[in-house]
Amino acid sequence: MTSLTIRHVTTYRYRQPVSFGEHRLMLRPREQHDQKIIEARLGITPEPSSLRFVEDSFGNHVAIAEFTEQASELSFESIVSLEHLPGETSASGLDERARTYPVDYTGIVAPDLAEGLQRRHPDPDNEIGGWAAQFLPADGPVDTLDLLGRLSRGIRQGFLYRRREAKGIQSPLETLRLGRGTCRDFALLMIEAARTLGFAARFASGYLASPSQEPLEPEAKKTVSSASEEGPHGATHAWAQVYLPGAGWVDVDPTCGSVGKAALVTVAVVHDPNDALPLHGTFIGGPSDPLGMDVHVSVTSRSA
Repeated sequence: MTSLTIRHVTTYRYRQPVSFGEHRLMLRPREQHDQKIIEARLGITPEPSSLRFVEDSFGNHVAIAEFTEQASELSFESIVSLEHLPGETSASGLDERARTYPVDYTGIVAPDLAEGLQRRHPDPDNEIGGWAAQFLPADGPVDTLDLLGRLSRGIRQGFLYRRREAKGIQSPLETLRLGRGTCRDFALLMIEAARTLGFAARFASGYLASPSQEPLEPEAKKTVSSASEEGPHGATHAWAQVYLPGAGWVDVDPTCGSVGKAALVTVAVVHDPNDALPLHGTFIGGPSDPLGMDVHVSVTSRSA
């Protein structure tokens, strides 16, 4: 077991005092069997006129802040301490029908399973399916986890990570054709590739907790949208999850080329990546008012 402390600070700066609309924050990790929250603190300056906490339809924690005070700087500081208890992902934990490809989902009633099987992005010539098929053996069965590992490493080794300042996420087909992208782009490509092979998959985001893993370059968004930045020992991150009977949702990180959760702390799981922005809000002012945004993420660990 490892104890982690995650500090995530986002600061927006403006040329003059501006008013702020509602801000939605997804910074608190999910409570689940492999990660348990010890303490969570959220500091906001200026102090919001109201702050409430809700769970969305996926069980993700969302903080909603509203403001009446004007300011030339808006800062959010989240500090979370948690126990990180990732188990080993192995074939022994899978149902018999999930150990070799293809996986048999017959008769399984699982939240979001049908949604996870459905492809969501245009690919009229099935280019993504053709790319994914290269990882299938020419003959004979293949272990399911081995196949997912091949897909994950295929993205890690075959695509270039490129920091992109512009907001938004590339379509999976665009990432495939360009041969480059960010962690969110790679996660979305992994999801669509897995779906072409009949896997149920969804999008996950949170933190890359281990400095031994390569976060590559950070991804950032400008103005008052979400931000993803590398800290000295951690980063916000995105990856895929694939549902396997017996094991449940298994984490697959194509940016690092891995299968399993050893270095991942989950904050949000969704179907649409736009629903997993760490921080999103609005301001009322002129187009020249924003001066920029600073983001700092650090993850410190202590073995118990």
